[in-house]
Amino acid sequence: MKPDAPFYTDAELDALYEHDPVLAMKISREQALLAKQLEAAASGDPGAALPSADEIQVVLEAARRILLRDGGDLEMVALEGTVLRVRLKGNCVGCPRATLDLKNVVERMVRNRFPQISAVQNSF
Repeated sequence: MKPDAPFYTDAELDALYEHDPVLAMKISREQALLAKQLEAAASGDPGAALPSADEIQVVLEAARRILLRDGGDLEMVALEGTVLRVRLKGNCVGCPRATLDLKNVVERMVRNRFPQISAVQNSF
């Protein structure tokens, strides 16, 4: 669903559910996800000052706990402008899922907390 797509009301979704319950559920899920994304974007101030290393480290510790479950690890290397450089370690090195974990776990957690950070990149 695109950010400019219209939101269906509960009544419209109920009517659609009577004719196509699968489509109604899909639209409902997409709307809920989009609403969360819009709320997260509105709550953060992309123009705010960059976070300190200590503030970033708190978020990275939460991401690190997730990676440690599979034997991976993570450390902060540097904050260069709006790009956060980290180093994936442990089982993450050479893992085919490492790129996905970097984007879907680490970057998502960092950017949800600090929208002014534009990207999280792995440094080898």
